[in-house]
Amino acid sequence: MPANGVIPSSARENQGTPPGRRLLDVVREALRTRHYSLRTEEAYVGWIKRYVRFHGLRHPAEMGEAQVNAFLTHLAVAGSVSASTQSQALSALLFLYEAVLQRPLGRIEPLTRAKAVRRLPVVLTRDEVRAVLGHLEGTSRLVATLLYGTGMRLLEALRLRVQDLDLALNQILVRDGKGAKDRRTMLPASLGDAVALQLESARRTFEADAILGVDVTLPGALARKYPAAPREWAWFYLFPATSRGRDPHTGALFRHHFHESAVQKAMRGAVRAAGLAKRASCHTLRHSFATHLLDDGYDIRTIQELLGHEDVSTTMIYTHVLNNVGGRGVRSPLDRL
Repeated sequence: MPANGVIPSSARENQGTPPGRRLLDVVREALRTRHYSLRTEEAYVGWIKRYVRFHGLRHPAEMGEAQVNAFLTHLAVAGSVSASTQSQALSALLFLYEAVLQRPLGRIEPLTRAKAVRRLPVVLTRDEVRAVLGHLEGTSRLVATLLYGTGMRLLEALRLRVQDLDLALNQILVRDGKGAKDRRTMLPASLGDAVALQLESARRTFEADAILGVDVTLPGALARKYPAAPREWAWFYLFPATSRGRDPHTGALFRHHFHESAVQKAMRGAVRAAGLAKRASCHTLRHSFATHLLDDGYDIRTIQELLGHEDVSTTMIYTHVLNNVGGRGVRSPLDRL
């Protein structure tokens, strides 16, 4: 591929790509048209760049199944990537050829597959959760407490809008979760006062932004469908960012949600301060939520719905966590000596 990324006319023929367009710009446009997330966009563009560089900057339109196979096999053999990483790279290239170049790939076997390893999730005990939360403060503490108390993913919590909270019914509406699905989960009664205080803080930020004419970011094309929504309280974030930023698509000044890296950094510090040897992260709180509910006797289907798992087999991993605690309840022969 040429250094400037412009698709040659010979390669563009019958590929459905406008002349003079940079390949990666066309990829981004196709992803946004189909409402892929910004994270997916960044990942797919990154894999396409690596694919092109691996083959000496040849344009993807000049390559096909054999080159895709060689790249993915290289990732597994020389790169020692995980099965999920290799699958993501494959998804990016399938999207490139089908949605952008309009030339769907055929079979790319034989492909050397990265070995899939099914590991049990890291889970904290209740005392460990209490210790970690005790070393957090401010917004990071409330977010982490919500993760453990509701089973939400980190970005699901940070993307909560004012209208997603029902303090009277102690409910949270999780919008556009993994798999583009909405679901409801509980708002722990013990967090009612803390969430109410956070709403007051967010309200002050909202009112200051309204004076300056700063909009809140909205997903997809909602800002065009509802022009007034970016300045409505109902659409404001429960956890607004501490500073204004620029929308990555339009360059306009907006208020985004609190950045996930701040919570992740605080969580790592809290785990160290609590003296834990476990590799615990924000997602560990979600795992702990599910495992502790199972331990309390709640049925697997209820937990599946609260977590938003499409297949109950995904939720079943937490039964294995419980079964492996203490060697499945078996008493060691050493203890009988």
